[in-house]
Amino acid sequence: MQPDQLSLTLSALADPTRRAILARLAGGARTVTDLAEPFAMSLPAVSRHLKVLERARLIERDRKAQWRPCRLAPEPLKDVSAWLDQYRRFWEESFDRLDTYLTELQKGPSDDPAR
Repeated sequence: MQPDQLSLTLSALADPTRRAILARLAGGARTVTDLAEPFAMSLPAVSRHLKVLERARLIERDRKAQWRPCRLAPEPLKDVSAWLDQYRRFWEESFDRLDTYLTELQKGPSDDPAR
């Protein structure tokens, strides 16, 4: 079974190193060596992370002579944001209802005998 794009994106984002790489790429294109700099790992290990990000279409690699700079491809992040929006609306509505309920509780007992 082929994973869908959202699953690939979320799986790639599950790793903190890959999220840090994406954050670095938000500032512009970088080489693998540049990306590996802040991490205590080998270049092959960083390359494996980049392959996961590339498979999830979160990064693109160019070819410029012997260099293969990476750059952020943020389109799949829009899909994640849209998917999360439905849950954001759910929680906002739930908190609004809770706020209304708590406001009623703070008013104290009502004069209404039906309560």
